[in-house]
Amino acid sequence: QVQLVESGGGLVQAGGSLRLSCAASGGLFSMLTMGWYRQAPGKQREFIARIRSGYDTNLADSVKGRFTISRDNAKNTVYLQMNSLKPEDTAVYYCNAEEFNAWGQGTQVTVSS
Repeated sequence: QVQLVESGGGLVQAGGSLRLSCAASGGLFSMLTMGWYRQAPGKQREFIARIRSGYDTNLADSVKGRFTISRDNAKNTVYLQMNSLKPEDTAVYYCNAEEFNAWGQGTQVTVSS
């Protein structure tokens, strides 16, 4: 099994930046497809970004051009760099390991106008 722990969330003003981290334990990290999702109050959890073992990436249209997903296999960590943040980005952000159907506990991101 794999365990995921997100960190890096917080309060930021519109236009600012945050970098989220997701640390994985359990082994085989370099072989995993990792993703970021978010859920705002009263809304469905939505896909944000995905990075495959071969480093190919996918981003949701709502964040394309503003967010970047990356990974450091030596550190068993996946990152989400969030720039030009908007109030509508406010949500709990979750890390996902696709092959293990594993999720982290989430980290809160709040963007003020």
